[in-house]
Amino acid sequence: MIDRKLAPEFKAIDNIKLIKPEHTQLDNGCNIYCFNSGDQELVRIEWIFSNLRFDAAKPLLNMAVNTMLTEGTAKLTAAQIADKIDFYGAFLQVDYGYENSQVTLYSLNKHLHHTLPVIADILTGSVFPDKELETFKRNQQQKLQVSLQKNDVVARRDFNKAIYGDTIYGLGASFDNYKSLQRDDLLAHYKQMYQPANCTVIVAGKIEPDTLALIKDTFDKNWQNGPVSADTTQPELQPATDRFYFTEKPEALQSAIRMGLPFVNRTHPDFQPMQVLNTVLGGYFGSRLMANIREDKGYTYGIGSGLGSFKQGGSFFIATEVGADVCKATLTEIEKEIDLLKTELVPEEELSLVRNFMLGSLLGSLENVFSHADKFKSIHFAGLDYDYYDKFTSTIKTITAERLKELANKYWNFDQFYKVIVGKY
Repeated sequence: MIDRKLAPEFKAIDNIKLIKPEHTQLDNGCNIYCFNSGDQELVRIEWIFSNLRFDAAKPLLNMAVNTMLTEGTAKLTAAQIADKIDFYGAFLQVDYGYENSQVTLYSLNKHLHHTLPVIADILTGSVFPDKELETFKRNQQQKLQVSLQKNDVVARRDFNKAIYGDTIYGLGASFDNYKSLQRDDLLAHYKQMYQPANCTVIVAGKIEPDTLALIKDTFDKNWQNGPVSADTTQPELQPATDRFYFTEKPEALQSAIRMGLPFVNRTHPDFQPMQVLNTVLGGYFGSRLMANIREDKGYTYGIGSGLGSFKQGGSFFIATEVGADVCKATLTEIEKEIDLLKTELVPEEELSLVRNFMLGSLLGSLENVFSHADKFKSIHFAGLDYDYYDKFTSTIKTITAERLKELANKYWNFDQFYKVIVGKY
């Protein structure tokens, strides 16, 4: 019998094993990666497309086309699409990201012969009806109007614009951007982007032999590339010259703060050790920023820092909302915490806690086969291999306080930070 008066034995995490996919390519150029695991007769299938080159004159096409994929095809209305998916207990969603857009289907294996044709119709025959487009534009403008009342949203938009410039990463949509969307532009964009040669399919779950055969049969011969290949190159990042941005809101009770720098992405050798340093500073609830600015000073409910990684670069950022009367004091405390990491070694006890947190978080994120597929996506679309995760666990286990201090001095010059404040200052 278990003695529940005794705490469970502590065990260090040795290594983390990841499920690796089987790969096949269709004749039309579409790549398929399969993660076969699990006991339930369920699969998640993702059709992932690289976004087309960003056009500053028509900045919302990538997002609008992906969001409206399920609003109607030549054969089915939006209601009919939803009814067909719901009838078979499946779930369909579309997701837009800076670099990729995707269509995701969760379905029981036994119903795939009913649900897959719906996806095929969406990817080959979407028509973006005028009525639905006008509804989309109106809804998005209303959402934008609400969002722009939030200081943290404005701060994030201003920060991204400052460090990424006129690129897809720096886009802050305006009312006029939505108003200028035209159906003909959406159709042209759709035909160029949603081609099999620009698609990666990731299947995860219990994959039967006939499951993969059905996917191949549905998305090979009946799905062909168009005459113009997808242009997925992107403009170079051009950070702004100015480094301080203040939007005054006299009635604000809180000020939003967002600061940081353009940074290296996950392909750079310093990215992984910087993830450790970032965790110490503001990457988890026990971080130094939380301990100082929330727990000690009581300036905020929450503050954090993070690293963003994209194909063309990345970012380091710190974000919080604080009482309007302590905005300047908060900046002083943030600078103080950064300076401490540049001048003093992180104590071994604290570093050990961070190591355990990071390894535990990585292990805890692998709760099912879908999680393993998500880990694959992170490296695959960055052009990396599975040794990335081996190096990551090794970095977490072996990095020294001296190395963290060196990195803090190399990358964190507080005077060079882009600083955005919305509210009072």
